Amino acid sequence: MPANGNHPLKLQFGLINHEGRYLTAENFGFKVNASAPSLKKKQIWTLEQDSQDVQVVYLRSHLGRYLASDKDGKVTCEAEGYMSDCRYLIVAQSDGRWALQSEQHLRFFGGSRDYLSCFAQVITDAELWAVHLALHPQANLLSVARKRYAHLSMEDGEIALDVNIPWGVAALLTLVYLDGKYCLKTCDGRFLNNDGKLLAQSGRTTAYTLELKCGKLAFKDCEGKYLSPMGPTGTLRSGRCSKPGKDELFDLEESHPQVVLIAANGRYVSIRQGVSLAANQEDETDMETFQMEIDKETRKCTFRTSQGNYWALVAHGGIQITASEVTANTMFSVEWLGHKVALKANNGKYICTKKNGQLLAVSDSTGQDEQLTLKLINRPMLILRGENGFICHHRNSNTLDASRSIYDIFTLQFSNGAYHIKGVDGRFWYVNSAGLVCSDGESPEDFSLELLEHGRLAIRGKNGKYLRGDQGGTLKGDGLGLSSSCLWEY
Repeated sequence: MPANGNHPLKLQFGLINHEGRYLTAENFGFKVNASAPSLKKKQIWTLEQDSQDVQVVYLRSHLGRYLASDKDGKVTCEAEGYMSDCRYLIVAQSDGRWALQSEQHLRFFGGSRDYLSCFAQVITDAELWAVHLALHPQANLLSVARKRYAHLSMEDGEIALDVNIPWGVAALLTLVYLDGKYCLKTCDGRFLNNDGKLLAQSGRTTAYTLELKCGKLAFKDCEGKYLSPMGPTGTLRSGRCSKPGKDELFDLEESHPQVVLIAANGRYVSIRQGVSLAANQEDETDMETFQMEIDKETRKCTFRTSQGNYWALVAHGGIQITASEVTANTMFSVEWLGHKVALKANNGKYICTKKNGQLLAVSDSTGQDEQLTLKLINRPMLILRGENGFICHHRNSNTLDASRSIYDIFTLQFSNGAYHIKGVDGRFWYVNSAGLVCSDGESPEDFSLELLEHGRLAIRGKNGKYLRGDQGGTLKGDGLGLSSSCLWEY
């Protein structure tokens, strides 16, 4: 496993038929159809590979049931486990679309609307499916061959694959889906051209078809060649290969939040002085940046350095960066206190900043010295996805939709413990008197972010209430308590 310690993201996607409709698993009767015009929860499928035969895949619906087809071509989606009728082979076409072949019966899956079957003996347009990734579009990219991560190299004007840990905002890539193809967008808003240059505008030569091989991704350009890392720094551009080998394969990994912490003395928490944590620096570098990794079960958090070590509680309440593995003493509880946070160590004590800047877990309660300002640094471009879809500007008003299949990219600006959220038109989010979140503010309004779960955050307005998606799909700022409608993938 690479030094980041992440697992590749499970591939989730929508499948679009020849009529531009998505394969849908209905909630009732485990029925499937291809009627939906957009990608929402019921259109998301998870690809699972067979452990023995990597060519064989299973398609799991949002209900946790598996797509299956019998000898007569009848398609169902109610199998609770891997059955022989659930085994499919992906037959990738030159345009990137997939044909799905039943391994058991050797017939192809296709059709339209309610008339889906797996009985075709040859592949026609009706048996071809375009693949729309349903992952959160911001991720880290790992070269399978080099075991190195991609990052924007500003001085060379390229994406290089030469770092062991994806650190800082430069390692964040956004996958932009456009007409069945994908563009790779850097954190400064430029697009990767197939010659390795970064362009301000997307076009034919910045669009790639996604292909899947052994559970890994390959990016095919408009000339039929594949992206791969080239030369000593691993410059990402199209090579000469028209078939993907190991050099052309990549994993997408979740991008963990990276933060800097400012103590009550106004100084940054740092590891510059050695193994002990202290708040004694006036500028932000990699030495003051920490990766927050939130445990899915306990929701406690580890803080990781750019060298890959963890904060750890040691004797007498000291906090040192000596741990290379996650243990109980590397886990911290985060308490969100408006625009500040408090961190509780495994000894049940809060971390306190001493007069000399040293950090010690010795306090029983939270006063000023136990409070830290936490600043998220690797999401200057914010894409938010809730339980029903992405947040996007409403077409005809100043409100925001929270259930769209397409997303808008918002700008996140830090302001003294709070955040301002800005739309593409340069105007700001605010909560109006009716509790609606609006996006046409002339001046910024403070919001606070709470990184509560693995991969999900909550946003509070200045009224202290959480932002939530309501039943009608509108974003409101009136959430009194934390529910699933208040949590956003980011």
